[in-house]
Amino acid sequence: MFREGLKQILSEAPDIIVVDEAGTGQEVLDKIFKNSYDLLILDISMPGISGLEVLKAIKANKIKISILILSMYPEEQYALRAIKYGAAGYITKSSASDELIHAIRKISKGGTYISATIAERLLFSIKDNEEKQPHEKLSDREYQILEMLVKGKTISQIAEELNLSIKTVSTHRSRILEKMNLRTTAELIHYAIKNNIFNVT
Repeated sequence: MFREGLKQILSEAPDIIVVDEAGTGQEVLDKIFKNSYDLLILDISMPGISGLEVLKAIKANKIKISILILSMYPEEQYALRAIKYGAAGYITKSSASDELIHAIRKISKGGTYISATIAERLLFSIKDNEEKQPHEKLSDREYQILEMLVKGKTISQIAEELNLSIKTVSTHRSRILEKMNLRTTAELIHYAIKNNIFNVT
């Protein structure tokens, strides 16, 4: 439904043509490897392979394509990681349609589309001596599972949503706790509230 609405918005711009679509991260990669596209509008949260994993695969294979992340997640949660992995822009699904069109046009011309706040954070993040917070040390998958845990989802719910085994999710949870020097999910939730991540209250 969201993709249909997105195509409707884009169809109103005469200089933009939607030529393909995909429902999963793997499907995106399959099509990217077989066909040539000018620009990819990519979501972070997809069944199976996440948007960030798709980004890394595209970068690793040196595929020339401009990528705009369009996500439900606020930019402070994932934009920095997305830009580092090669995305040319990041906007949220709550953005106005004219902002989306503007971002696509700017990126298509070789530009980038990120907020001033994210640009500033990006500059600071590349300093070698920057001290990372515990949650910033997590892998992309661990970070995704951390968010789901602190928002109250069970191991089995996470496994089903991400198409992973319960054992795999449990292993990720253990690694998250170890990296963040915490012991329980309750402590993860307390950390998220204290550090104002994932909009947990």
